[in-house]
Amino acid sequence: MACALIPASPEARPKEPRLSNGMLRSLHFTTPILFTLGALNAFTAQQRQDHAALATALCLCICAAGLLAEDLLQHALRRDRVVLAHGAVHPGAAARHIARALGARERVVARSLSRLTEEGLLMVETDGATPAVRAYRVAR
Repeated sequence: MACALIPASPEARPKEPRLSNGMLRSLHFTTPILFTLGALNAFTAQQRQDHAALATALCLCICAAGLLAEDLLQHALRRDRVVLAHGAVHPGAAARHIARALGARERVVARSLSRLTEEGLLMVETDGATPAVRAYRVAR
């Protein structure tokens, strides 16, 4: 007896864990505070020759640095997603136009466009008359 596979409904699929915007904003404030507290505790522990406190303080600093790195990575991924969405809605847009539309610096948008073209999500189109001007559209 053969059994047909039934695709799972979107509600049944496991969701990707995401942090809320409020939690992401709180990371901007808590990460430097945690790093500073860890550094001050490490300095104090070193002065007192307390090796357990020093190890704990260094762990706190490393965890804070990890949170900061994760926050920066997530910020870049969110920006790439916005740039890709703009490229999908406005095919043939140049980096300068995308930057103006998103309110971002052109250099930052150019980095996102570079990553997205390297991953094969966007294609670069150049005009024969002005090859310096690059237009981007979603790869098919």
